[in-house]
Amino acid sequence: MAAASNKVAAPKKVAAPKKAVAPKRAAKTSAPPKAVAGKTSASGTPAKATARKPTPAKKTAPAKKAAPAAVTPAKATPAKAAPTKITPAKPPRNESHTALVRRARRINRELGEVYPYAHPELDFENPFQLVVATVLSAQTTDLRVNQTTPALFGKYPTPEDLAAANPEEVEEILRPTGFFRAKTKSVIGLSTALRDDFGGEVPGRLEDLVKLPGVGRKTAFVVLGNAFGRPGITVDTHFQRLVRRWQWTDATEPDKIEAAIGGLFPKSEWTMLSHHVIFHGRRICHARKPACGACPIAPLCPAYGEGETDPEKAQKLLKYEKGGFPGQRLNPPQSYLDAGGIPAPPLGAAIPSAPAPGASAPGAPAPASAGPAPGSPAREAG
Repeated sequence: MAAASNKVAAPKKVAAPKKAVAPKRAAKTSAPPKAVAGKTSASGTPAKATARKPTPAKKTAPAKKAAPAAVTPAKATPAKAAPTKITPAKPPRNESHTALVRRARRINRELGEVYPYAHPELDFENPFQLVVATVLSAQTTDLRVNQTTPALFGKYPTPEDLAAANPEEVEEILRPTGFFRAKTKSVIGLSTALRDDFGGEVPGRLEDLVKLPGVGRKTAFVVLGNAFGRPGITVDTHFQRLVRRWQWTDATEPDKIEAAIGGLFPKSEWTMLSHHVIFHGRRICHARKPACGACPIAPLCPAYGEGETDPEKAQKLLKYEKGGFPGQRLNPPQSYLDAGGIPAPPLGAAIPSAPAPGASAPGAPAPASAGPAPGSPAREAG
């Protein structure tokens, strides 16, 4: 029986596992560090699970895939076409008046740098010659007028002479300008009015000028601005076309255009503004095919792209001194000649062609054979 009790006691010694329970309690407290070591599986699995969760964080290796996304500056290479996106930058439709004024004045400043020699392109020596030449310039070019007026003023130098002229003789002189009968009536009529109402002198006031036959506001402002030094805006076909292209105004009637543009500029700039715009319209910003690719104000023009944008092709569209061709005046100002402008030939003379590639570029001094020198007898004879 004693042995049996001993055997029974032996199982009681199974308390040793109870002692092992104590280590398990210790294991519960130390399980986290052991789990980190990976020695226990029961308690370590959660630890391993938490250890596996960082691996997704390690999968931030997609950041390497983000590098290709950053490499997509290859897509930025089309952004090099930004020059074409910069140039046709159209002003917003809700452009404020202040923003419009700033843009318009900046364009005028740029044109002033391109055409510092801008001037009226009609030859004249006094207000009488200018008012007659301006009336004759309707429906024709200034070049044709300049080639015709030397004979007219050579025969009828004063208003009194032209007022007493034989209409048929005047018509024959003015035939090259077109509409010569109507123009003959106008110049003889305004000469008569100058003789009878103004003592043979051209008046220096707008309200008096517009009373003369054939003289409207445009002609009056040409005379006031260039013969009397009084500011005026000349709204001719070039001026009307360009100010609408630049979205300075959407008006179509000359008097409304004049009022709208006059409000964008100080009065002292009106005359030269007219010259700048007209020069640009004749040389670069043509009606049918503007030379956009050679335009100095392309970044400011909302109509960029309406014409030829290729620089080489646009260069071939340039006219007058910009393209190496003769200008419109037989007797241009010296500043125009200094800038490389070529005088126009007299009536009946061959018009020199533009220089061939490799010849003197636009802006170079005019060749000696381009035409008679200013003031020479041949030039004065016309």
